[in-house]
Amino acid sequence: MSATVLEGPAVVAVACSGGRDSLALLHATASAARDVPGLAVVAFHVHHGLSAHADAWQAHVERCCAAWVKQGLPVRCMVRRVQCADDGRGVEAAARAARYEALRDMAREAGADRVLLAHHRRDQAETVLLQALRGGSAAGLAAMPREAWRGGICWIRPWLGHTRQAIDAYIAAHGLAPVEDDSNDSPAFARNRLRLAVWPALTQAFPEAEAALAASARRLADAQAVVDQAVTGALNGLTDGAGALDAAGWADLDAPMRRLMLVKWSQCGGGAGWSSSWVERLANEVPALLARQQPARWAALGVSLYRGRLRFDSPGGGQPAPAACPAEVVTLSMPPDGMLRLPAWRGALHAELVSARGVPWSALQGMQVGARAGGEQFQAGPGRPARSLKKQYQQAGVPTWARAGPLCWQAGTLLFAPGLGMDARHWAAEGGPQWGLQWVPDGPDGSTDTGLPPVLVSR
Repeated sequence: MSATVLEGPAVVAVACSGGRDSLALLHATASAARDVPGLAVVAFHVHHGLSAHADAWQAHVERCCAAWVKQGLPVRCMVRRVQCADDGRGVEAAARAARYEALRDMAREAGADRVLLAHHRRDQAETVLLQALRGGSAAGLAAMPREAWRGGICWIRPWLGHTRQAIDAYIAAHGLAPVEDDSNDSPAFARNRLRLAVWPALTQAFPEAEAALAASARRLADAQAVVDQAVTGALNGLTDGAGALDAAGWADLDAPMRRLMLVKWSQCGGGAGWSSSWVERLANEVPALLARQQPARWAALGVSLYRGRLRFDSPGGGQPAPAACPAEVVTLSMPPDGMLRLPAWRGALHAELVSARGVPWSALQGMQVGARAGGEQFQAGPGRPARSLKKQYQQAGVPTWARAGPLCWQAGTLLFAPGLGMDARHWAAEGGPQWGLQWVPDGPDGSTDTGLPPVLVSR
């Protein structure tokens, strides 16, 4: 039984806890590397601090590496200590996230672009069952890939097709002494409950369960690769350079493709993706909102629907903290580039050419800009009465978040209100050039970027 060592890199890393699977993989990799001139093997050990034996496990891996060096094996050990704070997902998930982050850091430090992991066929079969019990998607049921590039590192599981019995035989043949993790007997962890209580009964009733489940994972992985390619292609055709999704084009697709695209798009937003309940909710709500031409915002996701586009409020899904509204009213004029920056408001007023419901350029000169004080009147259309701004917002269904930003007045009457647009009392004559205003808040880095071209006005 041998490890897969790829030609090319000068350094190959092996994640090694000191347990039977990872210690065997480390020894097999180092033994194979002895026959490849210039190839070094590094054992990456992550000290989680969750067990009273953690120090002893680290010392054991270091001793094994030192002993193998004396035998002529090109191997050394790197250790990283991490803290596993439960963020609500459970200790297992927190430890796994901390472990992979530490492995990535060590790989960059060691100059290794390949990290070997010791998962075997039983691990793969257990993962399929756990994903099924959690209601996992096709991607989840495809379980662990044999190779996957993430963060500039290729994560390789060379023994994914091998049985645990084969690994035990390797350990016995080479006289290895792995450590035993006492937490493997704790029923507090889902995988342990499956392994201790369910797996024996399952394999007694279905002796080929391990091989069959692993085979299903391989077939699902192939199918998922095809689905990913189709979804990614469709998503690329409906997103702009800023990552905003053409909601109207997306809504024309059938429901399964809408859901799959939302999953992929949510992952593009910098997170781990949304829950199935959120995906189902948006897949149903957004088409209905589009039909009513109604904007919306889902604060929990950091996502907004505005002007027919779904977009993340800011990179990473967060929204910059709002600034306090300046108390004074100031007189300002729109510059020729159509971008009037208001640092005190943390944003800018952007002028854009429109075909209707806009105002002449002269109306954007000498505007009074300030905060709501109460009692403002807004006229939504010609011949319609001016009504209180609050009632106009309520009638138009403008959400609170879309009302943020300054008001603009001209000649003593309201000119512009965020979320409503231009007051009809100032609309330009039909057929003439006209402009609308849009309030654009600053991004998290303090920059204002509308994604729109500048407006150039000839004088």
